[in-house]
Amino acid sequence: MPVFRKDPCGIVCIFMTYLAVFYADYVVVRWIVIQTLHNSLWGAFHAVVFNSIILLLTFSHLRTVFSDPGIVPLPQSKLDFAELHTGTQKEPTSKDDYTVCARCETYRPPRAHHCRICQRCVRRMDHHCPWVNNCIGQYNQKYFLQFLFYVGILSAYAVVLVIFSWIQDCEDCHKDKVTTQTRILHSIILVVESGLFGLFVTAIMCDQLQAIFGDETAVEQAKQQGPFRPRKPRLALLTEVCGRGSPMFWVLPCQSPPKDLDLISGYDV
Repeated sequence: MPVFRKDPCGIVCIFMTYLAVFYADYVVVRWIVIQTLHNSLWGAFHAVVFNSIILLLTFSHLRTVFSDPGIVPLPQSKLDFAELHTGTQKEPTSKDDYTVCARCETYRPPRAHHCRICQRCVRRMDHHCPWVNNCIGQYNQKYFLQFLFYVGILSAYAVVLVIFSWIQDCEDCHKDKVTTQTRILHSIILVVESGLFGLFVTAIMCDQLQAIFGDETAVEQAKQQGPFRPRKPRLALLTEVCGRGSPMFWVLPCQSPPKDLDLISGYDV
């Protein structure tokens, strides 16, 4: 079920994300490929590959934005939480028990947490990311990882193209001063932008992989609630997020993550 948050900060961050991506595409095509590689098949090759990465990046980002992260449905009939409001609610006897969300006033499965921005409980919520205007949870973490991966690849690719365009000897390049200065300015801005975004997503990617391999979300790490189950192999933990299919298809945003993650994880919720 598609979702969309009407959060002004998230909407602005989405706009800034696509502004940066399309600016990088403009610089690569207009000021690198057309200016320095227009008489070579390498120009067409780099333009196609660069825009293919942008297409995959956009698809994975949109799926992260509009996918249900694992929202816990509200009950159809109002439940009696008199004990909750009077402070007499009993603590769960084990980590596999359902808990009660005081804000949603409903039962939630193990490892679900309440998001103050989304105003709902999310299964295996890791964090709320303004760059995708959505929570990162059980059902969309795979798309978020893909988005980070493609942003990192695109940033590195852009830097390599800029460096290559200035190293090679281009006899057909425009020699007028204004064109050269404009190309230098756009190239510098692109390198700075790519470097900042590349380092940023690399750090988040490492944090996400650490959370997956450690079998503990960012919220659980902050609350020191884990571990929740015996240690599992890293490949098995990554399979829970990316699906049981071939690892070759894990980078494609067309394949949905497994919906029976609770059964895979040993939780019948």
